[in-house]
Amino acid sequence: MNEKTDTGAIDKLREEIDRIDSEILKLLNKRTNIAIEIANIKRALNMKFYSPERERAILKRITDLNEGPFPNDALRFIFREILSASLSLEQPVKVAYLGPEGTFTHLAALRHFGSSASYVPVESIKATFDAVEGNKAEYGLVPIENSNEGVVSYTLDMFIDYDLMISAEILLEISHNLISKSGDKAKIKKIYSHPQATAQCRVWLERNMPAIPVFEATSTSRAAEIASADEESAAIASELAAKLYDLNFVEKRIEDNKKNYTRFLMISKDFPSRTGNDKTSIMFSLKDRPGALYESLQPFKNANINLTKIESRPSKRRAWEYIFFADMVGHIDDEDVKKAIEKMKENCLYLKHLGSYPIDKSLER
Repeated sequence: MNEKTDTGAIDKLREEIDRIDSEILKLLNKRTNIAIEIANIKRALNMKFYSPERERAILKRITDLNEGPFPNDALRFIFREILSASLSLEQPVKVAYLGPEGTFTHLAALRHFGSSASYVPVESIKATFDAVEGNKAEYGLVPIENSNEGVVSYTLDMFIDYDLMISAEILLEISHNLISKSGDKAKIKKIYSHPQATAQCRVWLERNMPAIPVFEATSTSRAAEIASADEESAAIASELAAKLYDLNFVEKRIEDNKKNYTRFLMISKDFPSRTGNDKTSIMFSLKDRPGALYESLQPFKNANINLTKIESRPSKRRAWEYIFFADMVGHIDDEDVKKAIEKMKENCLYLKHLGSYPIDKSLER
């Protein structure tokens, strides 16, 4: 086969790709018109526009159907953007997150809602709860725990003070980078970052930057913003923060544990219906007597319900009084979960259902 024949074969294949692209575009617009029809019906019936359980079902169905060679991770990303764009035509979703742009909370929000949502950066976890409670945003993203550093206690405390629900969880792999204006390690005289990020890079910093002081910033993106204005400052932050603030990499992936994940919770004023692969969160306080915690958890053992997490926090109402937080596999509408929680109430002074929501299986793929 000569070069001319090869070129002709390539041209024919490219024509076929162009034809397929045109068909994809036609089908995307057809899909969007149907989504707009559904939105009009929802509007007339005063129904919610955003349905996380429906989105989760769509993504699962598409990846289950995929026979390759197109990778599932890329397929999820593409369909997440399709769903995000369709929702923005129905009614843009407002999402509050710990800002500014480029924080890991921002990355988690983008991963869950796509780029067409309307994002509201706020200055603190408390401000995220305030934004949702005050109807400045329908949803808020807050960090709840890191695989290395453990639970974010401040977030747990907010559930004591606010009457908001958990409607989703998002698991995000965390990679920290040392970034600065010059990218020159020798020019760095001080480093800024959020305390959680600093803690996750402690060993690397001690080995590689032992004489350089590390200062606290309200977020990793705020640290990047500070570094962008000072040649002698560096930040520990995400790749997105480096891009947003036009900073160079001094060193990539400086986290001490490369298997570093953070779990985020999506908060709102309600929670989704059951999907069959759900998690339920509760908080409760106990009567002050021997065996109270054991007896309160017994109904879950009897019903063979898996408790995946339990934490305690001071109630802040009385000395040595504690509030417990627990996660379990199952939805509040599952009969066994509902009965176990009702039975548990007999041993509790107080019990609150914090939400039931789809389990994020992303780390198991």
